[in-house]
Amino acid sequence: MRISTGGCWALAAVLAACGGADSTTPGEETTVPDEQSTSPRVETLVLAPDEFVDMIEITGTVESVNDATLSAESAGTVEMIASLGQSVRRGTVVARLDQGLADAALEQAEGLVDNAAASLALAEDSFKRMEPLYQDSIISALEFQEVRTRLEQARATVRQAEAQRSQAREQLGSTVITAPFAGTVEEHFVEVGEQVAPGSDVIRVVDTRRVKIAVGVAERYAGDIETGTEVVLNFHALSNIERSGRVTFAGNSINPSNRTFTIEVEVSNEDGRLKPEMIADVRIARQRLDSMLIVPRSAVVRGEAGYSVYVVDRGASPPVARRLDVSLGPMYAERVIVESGLSTGDEVIVLGHNTITEGVAVDIAAQYHRLDKDGIPVAN
Repeated sequence: MRISTGGCWALAAVLAACGGADSTTPGEETTVPDEQSTSPRVETLVLAPDEFVDMIEITGTVESVNDATLSAESAGTVEMIASLGQSVRRGTVVARLDQGLADAALEQAEGLVDNAAASLALAEDSFKRMEPLYQDSIISALEFQEVRTRLEQARATVRQAEAQRSQAREQLGSTVITAPFAGTVEEHFVEVGEQVAPGSDVIRVVDTRRVKIAVGVAERYAGDIETGTEVVLNFHALSNIERSGRVTFAGNSINPSNRTFTIEVEVSNEDGRLKPEMIADVRIARQRLDSMLIVPRSAVVRGEAGYSVYVVDRGASPPVARRLDVSLGPMYAERVIVESGLSTGDEVIVLGHNTITEGVAVDIAAQYHRLDKDGIPVAN
């Protein structure tokens, strides 16, 4: 289009720029582009009843199910101790004290038993020979009673000697420390050549093929957790490692210092990757709810009057956004139950709702039909 630079044509151009008179030269036409507003693009979730697991998240530590610190039962010098890291079977000798004194005591006790047995044999023989003489009145009752007494004394001496021998054997056995279960030597508390006293810690044996996670749970959950409750475990030191288990012990008493009760979860550890004292994130299934309407937490709008979500009204053409007030129930991770305000089949706006208002037309870029466990919408 050609615009005159003089007189009235210049004025017409100014007026046209201000929305005034027509600026075209008579006989000419001009095309003005249409300015159309673009509808906000949103993504939606079509609601359908789903299962919701309300979880409790707490932190626990890994412990061995079988973890024993073995002590000396007698005094003595350490003669042998199993090597650190050595695998042992149940009953394997893992430490031994000097047995010289114990061996001597046992040998002496064996001698006492032999002497007592010989005396008993002599007393029994004498009793057998004297009994017919007494019955024939050849010896007096007093003489026969002395023979009977010597027999009873000999028997008592044998019992006493045998008791001393048993004690000596126990003392010899107390110089040997054996593994109470199959496992691995984890720690030494003494070394070969050191003197130990009764009750002194000598060696630690651990079996990590099964471990337990010990957790303190707040008392308000006492009615929600029992033996058999489902648990999911993650470990700080092991990325991408998740294991599941069930509560194997739920305490019945509350610790008054922190108002918690103890639970334990046993899990298999055949690969040995879980180590005692590791930190574990513990997720406990507090309750399992069926046929719930669930939305992502991010889709919920919080206002002065409460909570609301935007849904798509497809009855309008084009579809528009409607804001609905809702009441929320339990929430976990990024999933939250909507207890009222929505119905099955409602199309909730889960992405783009922060840029829209009531009644605005929307462009639906994607539609989802369920949430994964992390609250992320998926197609099917």
